[in-house]
This record gives sequence, structure tokens and C-alpha cells, in this order.
Amino acid sequence: MTATKTLLIAFGVTLALLAVGLVAPKWLLFLVTMAASHGLAILGVVVLSRGGGATFGQGLFFAIGAYVAALVSLRLGINDAILRALLGALAGAVVAGLVAPLLARYRGIFFAMLTLALSMVAYGILSKWTALGGTDGFNLPRPTLLGMQLATEHADYVLYALTVVFSMIASLCIAVYFRSSSGLISLAVRSNDLRVEYLGASSRASLAIDFTLAGALGGLGGALTGLALGHVDPQFAYWTTSGEFVFAAILAGYQSVAAVFVASLVLEVVRSFSNLYFPTTWQLALGIFLLVVVLFRPAGIGSFWIRQRRAPQSSVPDETAPAVEVKPVSHQGAAT
Repeated sequence: MTATKTLLIAFGVTLALLAVGLVAPKWLLFLVTMAASHGLAILGVVVLSRGGGATFGQGLFFAIGAYVAALVSLRLGINDAILRALLGALAGAVVAGLVAPLLARYRGIFFAMLTLALSMVAYGILSKWTALGGTDGFNLPRPTLLGMQLATEHADYVLYALTVVFSMIASLCIAVYFRSSSGLISLAVRSNDLRVEYLGASSRASLAIDFTLAGALGGLGGALTGLALGHVDPQFAYWTTSGEFVFAAILAGYQSVAAVFVASLVLEVVRSFSNLYFPTTWQLALGIFLLVVVLFRPAGIGSFWIRQRRAPQSSVPDETAPAVEVKPVSHQGAAT
């Protein structure tokens, strides 16, 4: 798919979602807003897993983005929703960039456990720090947009539209990154990081870049979630939040950016309706759904619309094929 076609599809989908939001009920607006904002954090997990990094600590950046978006309003008087979301993304990227050189030295379960440890340290600090509300967290004032106060009846749609636009822009940026030389190196690191080093690229630098991008996406998703909820609490950094992001990332696979948001929407729909009708067994429904996907679509739901490229036929002759006997040409009887 060409870049122009991708851009046109993204623009069309964005306009369609914005138009549908005008007539959608408030509960659906909120559900899609949560799915899109969480999808940004899940996209960060996909970026990192695509480059060979396994993380159980995406909730760390999710919480950082949410708390920064809240604190700049309460402490600095910055109440614009766009600016607060961007500051949340910047905070996530900065924190991820600071710890990335350390974490990039590790792989596999060691990398995952270190990210989980950092997330739980943040959870402990946020829970004990009474200035940040402790375990209860605190409420956020209603944001403004470009200096305009949001009316009560329009606030839900404005936050929905803002989240959709941010999600689409972030998705396009990540799609461009996946096709860039750095993104292709990241994919090669996932397959064989030692060979990447032999070719002159740095697998540690590639993993650090992916981790920083994951931090930015997690911070942006957390900031938008906090704005939509109007409340932040330490649960954003808890390991169960990171686990849900990993769950949806496995469900989506890493072949398609769009699949990430589809998986996030599936997670939100199943959780919402299962909590309503089966409040004690909704995790079981999610687990069964994930098992079915892993068994029959191990590449994730994105493989439903991503056609696998066939490997080019090898030019090396098949040694098992019967040999063709070549007879010399006789020159007897040839015309002189």
C-alpha cells in the first residue's frame, strides 16, 4: 500500500469516526474514547515487541502521562487539553529515554521483569505520596480547548474527537517509522540481534529508540485517559494495567497498526458488557477469546487483512531433481 493511499484511508476513517460521534450516545463515545486512548499505550507495547523487547511495565508511562497532564493543570494553570496531552507524551518519552540505555542491555525475561519492577516502584510512590492523593488519587478540572471552555453537553464529544485525532496521527507516525530504515533494523533485531551487530548497526540503540517511542505513546494514552475520566489514581501504574496492554498487544499482533485499536475496542466491549451481565467471569471470557486467537491466528487479528508475502523461489537448483543427460552434438555428416 502506497503512502498516499494510506494517508487517504486514515483521513477518511477519521472523518467517518468524527461524523458518527455526532449522533452516537454518550456511553458509546466514552467507550470508544477509552479504547482509542488505551490503544495508544497498547501500540507502544507492539512497537517494543516488534523490536524484540517484552514489557510488563507500560503502565509506568501510562501513569506518568496521566499525572503530568493533571499536575500541569493544578500546579501551573495549563488547562488546554491539547497541550496537556502533548506534555503527558513528552514526560513519558523523557522518562523512557532516561532508563532506556540501562534496559537496552538486557533481553527477554530480564528486560520484562525490569520494566515491571519500575512500574511497581512508581505505583508504590504514587500510593504513598499524599501530595498526589495517595491511593485514592485526585480529580481533574474540566479542560479547555484552544482557550475555549467546554460546555457540559459538548465535553464528551470534544474529548472523543481529540482522542481520535491524536490516535490517527500517532498511528500514521508509527506506520512511517515501521517502514523507515530504523524500523526495519528494529524488526531485524527481533529476528537476530547478533547479525545486526555484525552488519554495523546497534541493537541496543534500536531497542532504546523503541522503548522511548513506547514511553511517548504510553504517556499520550495516559494523558487522554485522565482527561476523559476526570480522575487519576495509582492504579494506572499497577501491574494489572500493564497486563491488559500486553493482552491486547498479543491479540492484535504486530503486523498492523489498525489491529491494535481493533483489539483495544474488543477488550473494552467485552469488559464493559461482561461486567454488566457476568461481573465475576469477564476475565474468563477474555481468556477464552485470547486462546482461540492464539490457536487459530497466532499472528494476531491483524493477520486477517494482512496478506502474507510469499517467499521468492530459490535460484539454487534442486539436488533431488533427476539429472538431465546432455549428449554431445555429432559433427559427422554435417554440411561443409
